[in-house]
Amino acid sequence: MSTKEAEQYNRGMWLLENGALRKLRHTLLKEVTGQVLEIGAGTGVNLPLYSGVQSVTAVDINMPRLLGVTQRSAAIPFNASCTDAHHLPFADKQFDTVVGTLVFCSIPDPIQALTEIRRVLKSNGRLFLLEHVRGQGPISRRLTDWLHPAWFALQGECHLNRETAVAVEQAGFNIERNSVHGWGVLQMITATP
Repeated sequence: MSTKEAEQYNRGMWLLENGALRKLRHTLLKEVTGQVLEIGAGTGVNLPLYSGVQSVTAVDINMPRLLGVTQRSAAIPFNASCTDAHHLPFADKQFDTVVGTLVFCSIPDPIQALTEIRRVLKSNGRLFLLEHVRGQGPISRRLTDWLHPAWFALQGECHLNRETAVAVEQAGFNIERNSVHGWGVLQMITATP
C-alpha cells in the first residue's frame, strides 16, 4: 500500500469511521494507560483518541501506512516501527497495554501474533481489541462465511470470518470483557495475560 493508497483507504473508511467505528474506538481506548503498543496501527486513526497514556509505539508491517501515522498530530509521545506482529522486536514485559483495531483479520497467524503480544505485555497489563469477526448471530455468521471466499480473493489479506475471541483464549489470555456490536460482526475484547 502506497501513501496514496493509504489516503484512499482513509477516504473509503470515512463513512464507517464517522458512523459507528469512531465511537467504538473512543470507548475502547478510554481505559488505555501507560506505555502502549499498537499493533497494525495502519494510517494512525487511533492516535488522536489516546489520552492519559505515557507513550504509544505504533507498529505496522506496511511502511507507507506508517508514514501516514507520522503525519498525524498527537498530544502524546509516539514512535512508529515497521515490524511484523509475529516477531516483535521488543523486550519481554515492556508494555502496559497492547491495542489492536481491525487488524487481526489480516494477520496470517493470529495465535502466533497474540503469543508475541503476551510476551511483550507486562504481567498486570491489558490487551484491548476492536475487531470485525465472524458473525455472532445465525444470519451474520452465514453471511460472513458466505462472503469470505470472494472477499479474500478480491482483497488478499482480510478474513471476514475470523474467530478472534477464540484465538485470544488459545494464546493464553483471560477475557475480561467481550461485547458484540455492528449487527454481530464487530467485537470489542479486553483481556489480561
